[in-house]
Amino acid sequence: MVAPRLQFPAVETWDAIRARRNVRSYADRAIAPADLDRILEAGRRAPSSMNEQRWDFVVVTDRDRLEELAAVWRYGRHVASSAATVALVAPASHDSDTRESIQYDLGQVTMSMMLTAADLGIGSGHSAVGDQGVARDVLRLPEDREALTLVAFGYPAHRPLVPIKHPKRRSFDDVVHRDRW
Repeated sequence: MVAPRLQFPAVETWDAIRARRNVRSYADRAIAPADLDRILEAGRRAPSSMNEQRWDFVVVTDRDRLEELAAVWRYGRHVASSAATVALVAPASHDSDTRESIQYDLGQVTMSMMLTAADLGIGSGHSAVGDQGVARDVLRLPEDREALTLVAFGYPAHRPLVPIKHPKRRSFDDVVHRDRW
């Protein structure tokens, strides 16, 4: 006898993937705490190498602090106008293998958060952290930690997130190689 198939509500992941884009201009509108917590939970649930979960999240919503945080990278000005920015913090390491593994894991955290935000109609834009000194001062990080990535969140100022029919991406056939190059 075949077990009955459980029915779950459809998850519109494909729509979130097609709608997500880098947003760097935000409306002056707060994100509901439950929505921000959902975004953070998505990051917390992201996969990590050997399930080490070498990350902490510092959530910044204070306008003055967001403006200070925007100074950590020359292309991070959008952080200042975000409703919330999450600093992805990890143990400081000089070992290149460890750093690469952590960066890969944080990439998965970033995408999980961004897709969850897109599903909620919330835009996002990531930023590198070039000035660890400023990041450390603004976020009050312990000496053994560093901020590796910032992810800004907010409602798009100019156009809502909807699936993009013709994204500015390389063509499918240009990107996909089957069995060999």
